[in-house]
Amino acid sequence: MKHCLFAVILSLSVFTSGAHARPLEAIKKSGKLIAATEGQFPPFNFFKGTKLSGFEIDLAEMLAKKMGVALEWKTLPFDSLLIGLAQDRYDLVIASHGVTPERQRAVLFTKPHYCTGGVAVGKGKAPSKASLKGFTVGVQVGTSYVTELQKEHLFKQLKTFPKDTDAVQSLMAGKVDAWVSDRFVALEAVSKNAALEIGELVFTERVAIAVALGNAGLADGLNAALDFVKSDGSYVKLSNQYFKTDVSCGR
Repeated sequence: MKHCLFAVILSLSVFTSGAHARPLEAIKKSGKLIAATEGQFPPFNFFKGTKLSGFEIDLAEMLAKKMGVALEWKTLPFDSLLIGLAQDRYDLVIASHGVTPERQRAVLFTKPHYCTGGVAVGKGKAPSKASLKGFTVGVQVGTSYVTELQKEHLFKQLKTFPKDTDAVQSLMAGKVDAWVSDRFVALEAVSKNAALEIGELVFTERVAIAVALGNAGLADGLNAALDFVKSDGSYVKLSNQYFKTDVSCGR
């Protein structure tokens, strides 16, 4: 899903070493796992009043419990998350980051915790992928949707916004012809606004938790916990709660 642009990946390479990242043993000894997210991306991570909520929040809590540690949350703007991870400000990031070759050079990913894809959304009419080439398309800045749209030049004009909600408001106001975002985020938006129509899938991607490069022990611990919650049915139950389907990528 979301991922930073290549310029940000280059900036990450300056800072990323993993040398000071806390290994799993140190995390377990402290009894606390520090996680970062955006908190502005429903239904995956968002604030319900003052409470941090969402599929990824609940899943991370579930994984931490299985690992025998408490979870401390930090919320930051999306484009700051991986930079903070590279500077060892927290142990992991779970914020719907799509796994890309560029990002794999900057962080270490766990197994994917869900699979998704970007869809085109229109007002009153569902856009086709081909139709985007003649449209002004709105998209959140610093996300995978920017780079994927640019790869195939799927727009007449591309407008970026600080948040998905800003792009939706622009679509409703007629300032853009289509909005591209995650299919589950789009479903959530459509459920609240009957004027919105979901069109074709623009691309697919695998989404995973990021830890610092070299911190294989933590990644292995998270992978083992993820395998467990999938095998005992907890993952499917949580997925059905939010999406009424299993959003995993398989075992």
